[in-house]
Amino acid sequence: MKQINFDLTGPIGSKATFGLIVLQADETLEQDFRRLFPDRDIAIHISRIPSGDALTTDTIAAMKADLPRAAKLFPRAALFDVVGYGCTSGTTLIGAAAVADMVRQGVVAPVVTDPLTAALAALKALGVLRIGLVTPYVATVAGPVRDAFGTAGFTVVDTVTFGEEEEAKVARIAPASIMAAARAASIGAEAIFLSCTNLRTLDIIAPLESELGIPVLSSNQVLAWHMAQAAGAPLAADAPGRLFEVSARK
Repeated sequence: MKQINFDLTGPIGSKATFGLIVLQADETLEQDFRRLFPDRDIAIHISRIPSGDALTTDTIAAMKADLPRAAKLFPRAALFDVVGYGCTSGTTLIGAAAVADMVRQGVVAPVVTDPLTAALAALKALGVLRIGLVTPYVATVAGPVRDAFGTAGFTVVDTVTFGEEEEAKVARIAPASIMAAARAASIGAEAIFLSCTNLRTLDIIAPLESELGIPVLSSNQVLAWHMAQAAGAPLAADAPGRLFEVSARK
């Protein structure tokens, strides 16, 4: 056996280093982020958090205990620019400030965000006040998401939900069904928000915007946009949606 000397180089994320806490049952968020951040000099470190088989207020709230533990599983040597918690309804029920505090118990990051915080920032950046909301959730979960936008000063003109409780089915909801729901929620709206990181939305944002003539936002899209804004990181040239044409308003 021969031992030789070696040189050290810098981290993978020379342009940005992201941490993403993804629900155990989520099959979509991580794949969308790989598409939205294809640059090899952007590091995306993933940690999974246990999540129940059902989308209920109890299973979502149970993630509170696991958030710090999930954050602690990120590489200790990585210097994160932004960490995102990938659950819209979870943020709504736990609270964005509480989520950020829990994440920071496990990892050092100057910015912690989530899909709800990102959505509110995106709507402000677009100058939108009236939205149509689409969710896969049962009413007890969809209601608090709707109310969170109202509390933040936005008018939800309509909420359309699939009433699905089984998390495994959410990633299987056909994009055509999501488009139909967006159309149903769009009357009187200035924008549409497609809520849930497990919904497959990236490929329908541009067609819906063309058809409806208003911005269409989704949980994964706004989370990527918000993290990119915070880190000054480049997004894919084909990142879909009018949102990527604007900068975050302070």
